Amino acid sequence: METFKGNVWVLGDDIDTDIIIPTDYLALKTIDDMKQYAFSPLRPELAGLIQDGDIIVAGKNFGCGSSREQAPEIIKALHVKCVIAKSFARIFFRNAINNGLLLIENPTLRDAVTEGDEIEVHVNHSISHKGIDYEITSLPQNLMDIINAGGLVQAMRKKNGLE
Repeated sequence: METFKGNVWVLGDDIDTDIIIPTDYLALKTIDDMKQYAFSPLRPELAGLIQDGDIIVAGKNFGCGSSREQAPEIIKALHVKCVIAKSFARIFFRNAINNGLLLIENPTLRDAVTEGDEIEVHVNHSISHKGIDYEITSLPQNLMDIINAGGLVQAMRKKNGLE
């Protein structure tokens, strides 16, 4: 079982894909060019403050809105280790998995954490925060294989002996 720790960035409910990456920046050439504008309508400074391995903890309906694939790609490009939310928009959830971004649903953690807290994630088992363990539902092995490979394309390349 993989375990990692990270510092928390707290976001609210209904963080849509236009907040994750506004339409105005989709014309930039690369995800690296776009990532500095992540979450800019909500918190313009946030993308510049996120450190490698940080964790986003949000409310319900994270990733709602359009189905733009750049939204999870940008979160991954910021080196966010995972996003934990009360719930995820369905299309965002699948786009994130297909891009190798770990998503975890938990209905109560968001209300217990404060920005800057450190949490420990025991993948497919639990989240530890200030001595309390929050159980999480395991993702199926086929989805974990995609995440661990870095995304669907990489997983298929590996499965077909191309890597």
